[in-house]
Amino acid sequence: MQVAFPELDSAATINFHREISVDDFEAFCAENPSLRAELSAQGEITIMPPAGGDSSYQNADLTMQLTAWAKADRRGKSFESSVAFVLPSGAILSPDASWVSNQKVQPLSPAQRRRFLRLTPDLIVEVRSPSDRRPILELKMAEWIASGVPLAWLIDGEAKTVTIYRPTAPPQTLAGIQELAADGLTEGFVLDLTDIWAGL
Repeated sequence: MQVAFPELDSAATINFHREISVDDFEAFCAENPSLRAELSAQGEITIMPPAGGDSSYQNADLTMQLTAWAKADRRGKSFESSVAFVLPSGAILSPDASWVSNQKVQPLSPAQRRRFLRLTPDLIVEVRSPSDRRPILELKMAEWIASGVPLAWLIDGEAKTVTIYRPTAPPQTLAGIQELAADGLTEGFVLDLTDIWAGL
């Protein structure tokens, strides 16, 4: 089903009032390639507006750093914002940047790798855009953690804060930092926040 929206300045939600399977959602995305969409565990499709200049620049810097580290480290693969992960809850979400260990990627067949990835990433990072409502983002971060992500970061460029999410601790918000070090499976990755804070 193709859908048309006026120019969006905030996320829009579609509820078809029926169960949406992974195949249904993949078909929806294929028929609406210009839309960036996610599927909630409750079967609601959320359409995100295009990123503004600052947010796109911050995402690009973040992804570049994570990819450079992943290529040098070689223990896993990094992904940019167009990837989609099928989570155990049935939600299909796309973080702004993510990393997955080779142990999770290698068992996938070539056909599985071409589709939405049916696995839980080991690190996800979300960058808050001006159109993102903080409470909605916090629910999304909680969904990542509940689905088994061991480490998740929410970066707010305007507030210059990073909130760290882990399964074993309440969210921790840090302000005024210039770099952020990962731990666990992604130990060794250090995100330089200088240009992300500076923006365009």
